[in-house]
Amino acid sequence: MYGMSGPYPIRGSVSLPEAELMWRFSRSSGPGGQHVNTSDSQVELRFDLARTEALPDVWKARALERLAGRLVDGVVTVRASEHRSQWRNRETAAVRLAALLAEATAPPPKPRRPTRIPRGINERRLREKKQRSETKRGRTGRDWG
Repeated sequence: MYGMSGPYPIRGSVSLPEAELMWRFSRSSGPGGQHVNTSDSQVELRFDLARTEALPDVWKARALERLAGRLVDGVVTVRASEHRSQWRNRETAAVRLAALLAEATAPPPKPRRPTRIPRGINERRLREKKQRSETKRGRTGRDWG
């Protein structure tokens, strides 16, 4: 079998710990020839997020909070079955897990500072409103005959 293409970086110098990844292989669903019934090409990759030591504590807390809906007993699971070869599915699953963790551990965005509207712009708007109001008021047909 081919060699796995190494550590999957999450962000910065932190990458997926190869030793903490749990792999499970099963048969993919869907159509196929004689080979498909005997090969376990579907890959299920599990990563124990609650017990890992590979992530900094801040990241871990952030990821546990953000992935709460996906976790089962603190374990996050990723499945891949789109390729016919198990090796390519393993690659896909690992890359997917790394991307998921990168997104879940990202720092929250900076809060937005509200901008102030310049006084000149506000005054111009009010002036135009008043003018429009005058124009419309002049349209009332009281003295039309």
